[in-house]
Amino acid sequence: MQLIGIWAVVAATLGPIQNITGWTLSALLWPGYDPIRQTISDLAADDSPVKWVQTSFFLFGSTLTLIGAWHAKSLAMPGRITLFLAGLSSYGVAIFAVPDQTSNSPQHLFFATSAFVLFSAWPLLAMRFDRQYHWSIRPPGAISATAVMTIATLVFLLTWLDPDRTVTGLAQRAIVVMQVVWLTFAIWAQWLHQRKKLGSVVYQT
Repeated sequence: MQLIGIWAVVAATLGPIQNITGWTLSALLWPGYDPIRQTISDLAADDSPVKWVQTSFFLFGSTLTLIGAWHAKSLAMPGRITLFLAGLSSYGVAIFAVPDQTSNSPQHLFFATSAFVLFSAWPLLAMRFDRQYHWSIRPPGAISATAVMTIATLVFLLTWLDPDRTVTGLAQRAIVVMQVVWLTFAIWAQWLHQRKKLGSVVYQT
């Protein structure tokens, strides 16, 4: 059995915390920002007063994803590669920020869409069939997670492209939380599962 490394557990634990803290803190520092209507990317836009606050959280989150992908060896290699590419795409979201609150850019749209799709696809590609692994990374969990997150991602992307959008920010936050929480759950669940299976704490770096 391939093992989840301790650094993957650390990264997975910090992931949801930094994600929610980032957009919450940035929104609080920007009076008038509407988290229901406006996207998280708007917080890091070139004309945003909190651009570097949100951008720093984007970069931190991207780094955590790369660490998790490298050390989560229980995941099948195609899934780990997908997570690694998702992390790189998240860097692209930060680097190629939207110009302002009313426009987008082809580069930002490409990297943001790629990140959402890759974060939805990794469970299926990371799937293990051996029953020694936790159910979350075997077919019952992996297929269900990818199906739900793919549908949610498509709904969000359609909302994002709607010129009359009114709940885009809410829809985006819902899918981001869904994706990051599932990754955290799968890594923690497998780590605890392998500890039980092996009968001792195993740290693999």
